[in-house]
Amino acid sequence: MNRFRLPHLLLLLAALLSASAIVLLFSRKPQPRDVAPVAPVAVEADPSPAPHGEQPAPDAAPSVPSASADPAELVRRIAASLAAGDVDAVLSSIRGSVNGGEAEALLKSLADGSLRVRDGEAVREVGEMELNSRVRWSVALESADGQSAGELQFDLKKSADGRWSVIRLSRVSVGSDQPDTAIPSGAEPLDAADAFLRAVLGRDFQSARRLTLPGTVNDAKIAGLCILFEEGSYRLRANKPLRAMFRRGDLAAFLANVESADGEERAQFSLTLQAESAASWRVSEINLDSLLQDYARHVAGGDIHYSPLVVNPSGGDTIALYFGFDEDEPGPRTLRQLEIIAKLLLGDPARKITLNGHTDAMGTADYNLSLSQRRAETVRRHLVASGVGETQIVTHALGASQPRRPNRTETGEDDPLGRRVNRRTEIYLDFE
Repeated sequence: MNRFRLPHLLLLLAALLSASAIVLLFSRKPQPRDVAPVAPVAVEADPSPAPHGEQPAPDAAPSVPSASADPAELVRRIAASLAAGDVDAVLSSIRGSVNGGEAEALLKSLADGSLRVRDGEAVREVGEMELNSRVRWSVALESADGQSAGELQFDLKKSADGRWSVIRLSRVSVGSDQPDTAIPSGAEPLDAADAFLRAVLGRDFQSARRLTLPGTVNDAKIAGLCILFEEGSYRLRANKPLRAMFRRGDLAAFLANVESADGEERAQFSLTLQAESAASWRVSEINLDSLLQDYARHVAGGDIHYSPLVVNPSGGDTIALYFGFDEDEPGPRTLRQLEIIAKLLLGDPARKITLNGHTDAMGTADYNLSLSQRRAETVRRHLVASGVGETQIVTHALGASQPRRPNRTETGEDDPLGRRVNRRTEIYLDFE
């Protein structure tokens, strides 16, 4: 019987151990999982809580800043607020820096619906009045029926901390289709420079001419600038189109930055303006050297002499139209130039012009004289067909007697590039 006592004791011991384990398992507290600590959130009490049942009022801050490091951003935010009818936000942002009463009167016309910001891209940079310190931007307006209604112009000044703010607000009440009458009283020289270039870009020769100082810029230079913009597919650069060079007394000068139609930066040309009176600025000089060089590289195949604007040996400038070898009919480029010239002449039926036909040195003297006459007559015929009066035009045949470039090289060899420049008809516009 003793032989069965030991197994029974072992079984009893195992049972006691199992019971102890179960008791420990159920009496042990669960351990938390690993979690990232959460920082406490500080909540600032409202010092003046709203009455029971009311929601606190939203902040009254304007939707546009009063100053910005980027003048383009500032004006675009102003334009967006005006387009949304939020005139009060714009007034809040500029109050204190401009005449509040004048600004309010100007902007209320947008609040009552009689005017609105033009659909599409309405904001443009007009240019600099002082280098890197004072600029002008504009916002195009239209009437309720969609007609052009001029522009709001914002003058911005840069502070010592590099931020721009509005210092003047004005309105040009006429549209850009009348650039010479869009110059406000008390105008800056920038106004005249901008209006002149808009007239040129619009092929509005008469307005461009009225914006020049009499006796300074000849008509051929204005016509040549129109042709260069057309032929070179140039446009004013959107960023800093007019950069201030200097302003001294009654003289001011600007650099006009142009780019090609694909947005590639191209060239510059300069405008000098002179004040006839305190508020009457006119263009008195145009330097096209850089623009003509770029035109030669990109349009005229690298030949700087093959230019629509050439120097007149008697002084001033002359329009030149070119022909192919032994040809008396204009090519596509010459025809486009003739269209521009005809439009320039139609606005002044009393003006007389002279057409001088020329040839290169190939052929006999008699043949070249006849060919040069036919080239002058061809230009005359196209101008008359475009509406220019026959009595306005005088023609001369000069054969090969007045070459622009030598027909032969210094070693006596034929020079095709020189001869190409000599096959032309020159148009003299300055006959009072």
